[in-house]
Formats: sequence, C-alpha cells, structure tokens
Amino acid sequence: MAVTADERTGDSSTPEPTTAPAPKAVAATTGGGVVTGVARTALMVAAARAIESGRPDALAHDPYAGHFVRASGGCDDWPLHPDDVPDGLEDPLWGHLGRYFGLRTRVFDDHLMRQAEAGIRQVVLLGAGLDTRAHRLPWPRDCTVYELDREPVLAFKQRILDAPVRPDTPPPTPRARRVPIAADLRLDWIDALCGAGFDPERPTAWVVEGLLLYLPAAVESRMIDTIDRFSVPGSSLAYEVKLGIEPATARASPLYSTALKRIGIDLVALFDRDPRPDSAALLTERGWRTETHDPYDHTRCLGRGPLPEPSDALAGNRWTFAALTEDGRSAAQTRPTGD
Repeated sequence: MAVTADERTGDSSTPEPTTAPAPKAVAATTGGGVVTGVARTALMVAAARAIESGRPDALAHDPYAGHFVRASGGCDDWPLHPDDVPDGLEDPLWGHLGRYFGLRTRVFDDHLMRQAEAGIRQVVLLGAGLDTRAHRLPWPRDCTVYELDREPVLAFKQRILDAPVRPDTPPPTPRARRVPIAADLRLDWIDALCGAGFDPERPTAWVVEGLLLYLPAAVESRMIDTIDRFSVPGSSLAYEVKLGIEPATARASPLYSTALKRIGIDLVALFDRDPRPDSAALLTERGWRTETHDPYDHTRCLGRGPLPEPSDALAGNRWTFAALTEDGRSAAQTRPTGD
C-alpha cells in the first residue's frame, strides 16, 4: 500500500495544431538555459522532431518544436525540414539520429496514450526538456502532466509557449493540465513534485526519456527507487538507457563526430562513463512487469524508422516499459530476503 510523501522520503491519428512562423528569438544564454551542455540536447531533439514532422511518412508531429530552435538565438543554421537535410536519411545526424528521435517520440507517445486509455490521470515527465506532449496529445480532460526539469530550461520553454505565434492569435493552450516544476533531478525532487499536487496514492505514468544516459549510475538507481516507492499498482514507467559502456567502434561513429562538428554537442563527453545499473532487474524485484526492447524492433513493427548501421552508435540503446501490478507488488512484499 502506498504511504505518504513524508514517510517515503529517506501510428497516431491525433489532430495537430496549426504550425505557424517561429516567434522572435528569446535570449536563453543565461543561467545555463538551453544553449550549453546536456540542456542543448533538448534543442537538438526539438530540431529532429521538427524535421520528422515534415516527412510524408512522419512518425510523429510536433508543431511547436521548430519555434524553440529558432527562438534560442543560437541555432539559426539548423535544419527544421527534411528538404533542408541534403543527404536525407543518409545524414548521420539529422537522418539517422534524427529519425531515431522521431521513432522514440512516437513510441513513447503511443505508450502514454495507452496509459490514459487505461484510466491513468497523472503523468510525470522527468527531464521534460522541450517536450510538448501536454499540448499536442489528446489527453482526457481530467489529466495532469507534471514536467520536471531545470529552471532555466522550463523558463525558456514557458516564454516561447506564452508568445503568440501570430499577433492575432492567442498562445497555444495545453490539452491537459500542465504543471512545470523546476528541479535538479540529480538531487531530491520528490518533495517538489508532491508539493505541486502529485498524489502518490493514484496510479501514475512515469516517463524518463533521454535523461538516464547522462546521469551517474547512483543517480539512476536512486531515481528508479524513488519512482517505485511513490507508485501504486496500476502505475507504469517508460525509460531509455544505454547497455553498459559503448565499445570504441560505436564511440567512433560519424553520428557523434558530426554532432560535435555541426552543432557543437559532444555526446560522448556528456554520456556518463560509469557501468550502468540493471534498473529493469531492480523493478522486477519490486513487483514490476518489465519489457525491454531494441528501438529497431519498433521500426520493424511500424514499417518505417531508423535501421541498424555498421558500428551503430544507437545499437546499445534500449527502451524499457514497466507496469506495476497488484499481484506483483504483493509477491514482492512477501518474498523472503537474505540475511
């Protein structure tokens, strides 16, 4: 049974909003906004979503993504449409990696919509970045989406969302109740979440997308533990990890060198180099039912998306989907432990 916060601490056919010209650039260079470090990867993913949205066989649509990129003031030469990528899908950055982000967006979108259809009404996005799911997905009216990230990232995001895309139109309205929460996810964040209205007695759909790759192993383990302790049966978790430490052949991939040369993002340097914990095993021990997939499994299921390459930098990526059941939790609580 769940306990209080104080006790615990220790192919989508969704209609999309109309795309419009990007707003005037907004400064985002102070306080470590979205132009440096890990936060800059949020702009990279946003650009990839904008490009994906323009494909005739798009896996996902995000009409807001391009606005963030252009408004950042530091990415004016980044492509935002497939026609702006000369080598198309052969381009290691905006082709291969970009399509990967499109696939990830689609798969995680579909997962969240299934949770909403099953009755879950609170969603927690840890490391939300420039994600716009609260705006672009067809949530039930009584659904709340909590977005946790660093304050400069959320502040930049809010400024762009608050800016009308045209002088005669109002800013976009979220389709769910959206609650942004400034937090350093390397530290304790659960009190801020509970203080913003999160109810640990209700089932939750948790998403940790594109974050754990950059966190130390101990932080990942603590985050998974916190999610487990603040979940009740009926909750779900979707997250992305890399399996172990990449071999030298993968780290020499043109995907990484191209990202550094063209957009100044050194992904290899940003990835945490510690051996990774087996978070799926931990969840299984706690009564969660887990499934871990190679992303290319979803390419095959959907009939489109990125394909494996020689010395593939994405070969070690895995997406895990976990569900906490009443029987699983009960079995975990009654299982004998060692001395």
